Amino acid sequence: MDQVITWISENQELILSYTVKFIVAIIILIVGKMIANSVAKMMGKGMEKRGTDKAVISFLSAIVKSVIFIAAILMALSQVGVETTSFIAILGAAGLAIGLSLQGSLSNIASGVLIILFRPFHAGEYVDVGGVSGTVDEVNIFNTVLKTIDNKVVFVPNAQITSQPITNYSREDTRRVDLLIGVSYDADLHKTKEVLESVLAAESRLLKDPAWNIQVHALNSSSVDFIVRPWVKSTDYWGVYWDLMREIKIALDKNGIGIPYPQMDVHLHKPE
Repeated sequence: MDQVITWISENQELILSYTVKFIVAIIILIVGKMIANSVAKMMGKGMEKRGTDKAVISFLSAIVKSVIFIAAILMALSQVGVETTSFIAILGAAGLAIGLSLQGSLSNIASGVLIILFRPFHAGEYVDVGGVSGTVDEVNIFNTVLKTIDNKVVFVPNAQITSQPITNYSREDTRRVDLLIGVSYDADLHKTKEVLESVLAAESRLLKDPAWNIQVHALNSSSVDFIVRPWVKSTDYWGVYWDLMREIKIALDKNGIGIPYPQMDVHLHKPE
């Protein structure tokens, strides 16, 4: 104990110097984090005023915040006497080793960059990506956040998105509603088409151009199938789909046109 006290008394200036450097390093880290958050926030607000997509804002803000904080860490290490050039070299070697072991994470980052560059979807659009359907909320460094129609939040890895087909349901202003209506073989096909035409004519949300299409599509084992294909605004799609299904059923019942259940004819042959 006496030796420790003696060493402290003999090295007071050195201890004081390192204590000050350590405190300054901590202050640099704290200030660096505050600056990173502030710059990212200001950059986000600036891009919002310019009408930049929300997904792009979240991605670029995360990148800028990370870069500034890494710079603050290097400054703090330099303050306590760590050679940053050597540290960067060590960090590079460690980064290579970590990169090899975290190839999936790096591919997510690269995929995030591709998503931001090529913009297959924007925030607020309804998409099917990586086997998940939902409204795009934001694109982060490692994943894309979707909100499903039942209000679940799904985090889809970016690499999973770019490695599979992307379906964007909101990019175009119009969509075609595809209905398949099966009627009985006893039904009058001309009358059935007239009934379907009357249901479509009563729906004000359908577009006149392109015109709708009603045709006999297939002769199945127990039904004659009609295709009914009107066009609507993308925002009206599901409302029109559900309403047409209801109104078609009501109209067919009213006109005595049956919608058959699956059935099978069995023929019995008596032996001679």
